Amino acid sequence: MRSERRQKKKMKKWVKVTLSILAVFVLLVGGYIGYTLFTLNKALTTMHDPLDRDFSTLRTGPVDLSKKQPFSVLIMGIDKESGGTDRGRTDSLMVVTVNPADDSMKMMSIPRDTRVELVGRGTLDKINHAHAFGGVEMSIPTVEKFLDIPIDFYVKMNMEGFKDIVNAVGGVEVNNSFAFTQDKFTFQEGRISLNGDEALAFSRMRKQDPRGDFGRTDRQKQVVQGVINKGASVTGLANVNSLLGAIGHNVNTNLSRQDMMLIQRNYLEARHNVDTLQLSGSGSTINGVYYFVVPEDERTRVSNIFKEHLNIN
Repeated sequence: MRSERRQKKKMKKWVKVTLSILAVFVLLVGGYIGYTLFTLNKALTTMHDPLDRDFSTLRTGPVDLSKKQPFSVLIMGIDKESGGTDRGRTDSLMVVTVNPADDSMKMMSIPRDTRVELVGRGTLDKINHAHAFGGVEMSIPTVEKFLDIPIDFYVKMNMEGFKDIVNAVGGVEVNNSFAFTQDKFTFQEGRISLNGDEALAFSRMRKQDPRGDFGRTDRQKQVVQGVINKGASVTGLANVNSLLGAIGHNVNTNLSRQDMMLIQRNYLEARHNVDTLQLSGSGSTINGVYYFVVPEDERTRVSNIFKEHLNIN
């Protein structure tokens, strides 16, 4: 009996450790959830979707997490509806770098209308079109070319399915900076509670916000943080089962279970020291299409910050 209890305790700890890494890079900070190894493995198997390459062309070899090398993650929120056949555009796009030397993270959202060269098409277009044309395999090299940094890992979440994740943790609380109406929902100013459908509408509003994409990004971060806070406190078996199921069906990543374990062992403290960068630029209409245009000196500035954090000369 004691041996069985020790084994179950060890299994529960392993599950918490692995899910904390999933939370760090899917939801940007750590969170701990306990459940059975079988259910966890099923979710991880569903999520795991490796790239058609061993490592970025901007590296000489794959990043070695066991040696505590700095690494990068591209986080993508896709506006594809559940059950749809199209790839969908990226509703949100965020670059995260992690350096264990000083236990720090840097993150930056790339506005969806940013004008870039789509790698594989050779055309200048909005960066959120890369996923619609070529999925993850086009989105990642497009971001790499734009910022001139390697992308080692990616995490992709279906934004439509994100409401299932919010519902699975029993809803979230956010602090709304101003009142607005979106998708038939009215959101009052101040501290408010949201269910899944409300959280999706809250996260998607952009046109009424004077800050545009930047304001929407802040709302998305609040919802994500709310999921983490609630998910970390989930103890009921039914809720955890729903949460793992929602994550498994709405998240894809090339992070393996071993990668997650190594990140837990060597990088987890970095979540306490997060520096958020903002990409500056201006709106411009070109050939009748609106773009967010980033000046070359601004692109170089943020590129150099990320390169330094990744220890790339």
